[in-house]
Amino acid sequence: MGFLKGSMTFSQYRVEGELSSDFSTLFDEQLKKYSFSDFIGAASEKAIGWTDIGDPLDTGFAFAKYNFGNYLIFSLRIDRKIIPPSLLRVKCLQAEKNFVAKRDIKKIYKAQREEIKEAVRSDLLKKVLPTPSFFEICWHPQEKRILFSSLSDKMIDDFHSFFKESFSFSLHPFLPWDPQYLSHEIETHFASLEDLPWGREFLTWLWFKSEERDGMITIAPEEDVEVRFVRRIVLTSGDGDYSEQVVCQGMHADLKEGKEALRQGKKIKEARIQLCRDMDSWEFTFKADRFQFQALKLPAAMGTEDDEKDDEGKTLERIYLLERAVNTMERLFEIFMQIHLSRKWETEEMTRMTEWLQQ
Repeated sequence: MGFLKGSMTFSQYRVEGELSSDFSTLFDEQLKKYSFSDFIGAASEKAIGWTDIGDPLDTGFAFAKYNFGNYLIFSLRIDRKIIPPSLLRVKCLQAEKNFVAKRDIKKIYKAQREEIKEAVRSDLLKKVLPTPSFFEICWHPQEKRILFSSLSDKMIDDFHSFFKESFSFSLHPFLPWDPQYLSHEIETHFASLEDLPWGREFLTWLWFKSEERDGMITIAPEEDVEVRFVRRIVLTSGDGDYSEQVVCQGMHADLKEGKEALRQGKKIKEARIQLCRDMDSWEFTFKADRFQFQALKLPAAMGTEDDEKDDEGKTLERIYLLERAVNTMERLFEIFMQIHLSRKWETEEMTRMTEWLQQ
C-alpha cells in the first residue's frame, strides 16, 4: 500500500475546476455517496466505489479518516467478475440443447441464440465471486494535484470516469511539457518543437548528464543532485507496429548496446534511476512518455515502522519524501527544456552529447 508503506507506483494528474467555499462538506458527502457497495449475487460484471485507504471494508469514513494535513488520501475499490469463455460456451451449448428439446424444434434463430447466451451469462454472473482490486489516491485540493497508484490504461480510465461522476471534476494528465505548465519564457520558443517526444528526449539527455560529471548535476546555485542509471534501460524508436525496442540490463547502465542504440537514433523510453539529494536517496523506474514513477523506494534513513510518530505523521513524511523526488525530476526537466530551447543546445550541449556517445 504505497502511500502508507512499501514502494510507490503512481500517475500524476491535475484537477480541472475551482473549489467551492463548502468543498470539504461536499467532498465528504460525495465520498460517502459513491462509496463501495458489494454486489455478490448480482448479475453485474463490475462494482466500483471509494473505501478507506487503511481498511478496505470501511466505507463510512467516520471522523474524516481521509484527512492527512493538506491531503485527502483514500482508496478506489474495483471488483470484477470474470467468466471463462470456455465455461460460457459449454453452458450456452447445454442451454441451446435444452431449448430445442423443450420446444421440439430443429433450428434456433440468431436472435434466440443471443437471448439464450445473455440469460446464461446473467445466471453465471450471479454465481461467480468477484475479484477485488484496490488503488490509492492522494489528492492535494489546493494545488489541484492528484496521484493515482496505477499505470494501467484500463484502471486509469475507470478512475477518471468515476472521479468525475463522484466529484464533478475532470482530470488532466500532468505532463511538464504541456504548454499550460510551461513558463512564459519557455512557451514562446516551444510551439515549433511541440511534437517532439519530450519525455524520451529528456530521459536520453538525463543519461548523458548523469555520466558527464560522475552522476552530479547542478539544479541550483551551489546545489547538485546525483543521478545514476542502474540495472535497466529501455530504448525505442518509432511507435506501434513500426517500433523497435532494445532492453539493456545489468548492475549499471553503462552498457555498450545502450549507447549503440542511441547512435542508431533510438531514445530512452524507460529507465531505473537512483536519485540523491542532500541526505535523501530514492530509487525508481521512470516512464518517460507519461512522466510516471514505478516501484519508487523512499530514503532508507526515514524513521522505522516502530518509532513513536503517529500514523498521520508517518504518512505525511512519506508524501513529503515522494513529492521531493517528483519535484527534483520536474526541476531537472525544466533545466533540460531551458537548454533545449536555447542556442546553447546546438552550440554546446549537442557537441558534448556526440562526444559522449563515441566513448
